[in-house]
Amino acid sequence: MAKKCTISEAVIKRLPRYYRYIKQLERDGVKRVSSSELAKNLGVTASQVRQDFSNFGEFGQQGYGYSVGKLRSEIASILGLDQQHNIIIIGCGNIGKALARYIGFADDGFFVRAMFDVDPTVIQKVPEGVEVLNVNRLAEYINTHPVDIAAICVQKEYAKDVAENLVRLGVKHFWNFAPVDLSGVAEGVICENINMSDSLFVLSYRINEQQ
Repeated sequence: MAKKCTISEAVIKRLPRYYRYIKQLERDGVKRVSSSELAKNLGVTASQVRQDFSNFGEFGQQGYGYSVGKLRSEIASILGLDQQHNIIIIGCGNIGKALARYIGFADDGFFVRAMFDVDPTVIQKVPEGVEVLNVNRLAEYINTHPVDIAAICVQKEYAKDVAENLVRLGVKHFWNFAPVDLSGVAEGVICENINMSDSLFVLSYRINEQQ
């Protein structure tokens, strides 16, 4: 399966929605699904579904639909979910704790391996197998353990310094929960900025429009 060089951001953002729905179909024992059914349940058109998938190859046959198992496997491969990703969390506040406790990540190959804070005693009841370490041991840990993604869960004023330190230590893939954009922190860095206020503001806009 050959992926085109440039995929639009809109298509990339729809892929996880396709994956979640198809994964649920597979759990429910559904064997085949049409583009029309996918479109109806995901709020897009059948033409959009087919166009999105065509960016990555031909997954189905016209008039016959898609094999649910094959489609789930193909999208998982596109999203890199057929690989294991080792995550560390910087910051043991409420967001960091919530990420560490969420068990759903492991189902798709994401494993929280360690958490770091200036005061590791603040964390309690983390899942078995998750180390909680003082942040001054970060370099030691990264030098001796594979780290694919760093979740940054610190206060805004510390986020850039944390990211720059991680880059110096060789980590360049960030899942950033601090309310600051870290995308341009260094060349070659891949950063997904999660701004919960933005999402809340969009919800507020839609409520306001409905009134």
